[in-house]
Amino acid sequence: MNMSNSDKNFTYPILPGWDKEDIITASNLYSAVANAYEVGIERDALLNAYNAFKLVVPSKSEEKQIGREFERTSGYSIYKTIKLAHQTTSHRLKMED
Repeated sequence: MNMSNSDKNFTYPILPGWDKEDIITASNLYSAVANAYEVGIERDALLNAYNAFKLVVPSKSEEKQIGREFERTSGYSIYKTIKLAHQTTSHRLKMED
């Protein structure tokens, strides 16, 4: 599934068996992570997107697989972004490249 984010085009990881709502939920997280790198994002919005994603992908191993694929295609790390969100008390965060 190709989706444009800003001026970049990359493929979002989609697992077999996901329905339309699952794809939208995962895409929301991917967009939130990309925004954290590109322009910054509200911490709560990012964590809400991640918590919704965890309902779709409760398996840690699947989450890691998706994270690696997303980072390979986009250059953005879900893991590092969520880790920073959990560590900061700031209301807004921006990832450094």
